[in-house]
Amino acid sequence: MSVSPKINTNKLTADDLIYGYMNGIFPMADTDGTLYWYSPDPRAIIPIDTYKPPKSLRPVLNKKTFEVRINTDFEGVMRNCAAARKGDDETWISEEIIEAYCELHQMGLAYSVETYIENRLVGGLYGVSIGGAFFGESMFYKVPDGSKVAFHYLMEILKCQEFELLDTQFINDNVRRFGAIEIPRGEYVKALKKSLEKRCLFTESSLEHLFRV
Repeated sequence: MSVSPKINTNKLTADDLIYGYMNGIFPMADTDGTLYWYSPDPRAIIPIDTYKPPKSLRPVLNKKTFEVRINTDFEGVMRNCAAARKGDDETWISEEIIEAYCELHQMGLAYSVETYIENRLVGGLYGVSIGGAFFGESMFYKVPDGSKVAFHYLMEILKCQEFELLDTQFINDNVRRFGAIEIPRGEYVKALKKSLEKRCLFTESSLEHLFRV
């Protein structure tokens, strides 16, 4: 894995993030707040065309237990993702990272997919959309299946809008259950370059049918 500290002493900006993603790197904060740029080898991706919801999730989708929204509370999703997990006091999502991604969100390049029950945010995920690539960052849930449903709708959006690449950065059990695989960095860079040449819109009126209850 290639790792390097943030080179300048200025605050992380949306422009830094755009440059990083377009060049195959992304930032994470250490426990002391120091930012590092990562370029994993191998890289984890989730093939979009072959995704199918787990059988256990289908009854939940059919019951329409959750209301799904996009970008209703982007910062809220980030802060829930940043909250320390049970038994773990560390988080890589620092205040500086939250501010930079919120700036990117205001520019129309960062999105959240959220799940609600009785108007209460109970799960979601966020990521960055550039060209035909979506870079998944983190997800959270407060009730079972809250993040799984958000991820399912993310995949539906990416399919409908003909995205070519879903980058999940590192492999772990959480993304593996959604079909994540690892590819060599060189192969990832080629796929990234190709996907960035494509123009895809993450949200538009043609997607409204996905969110009707």
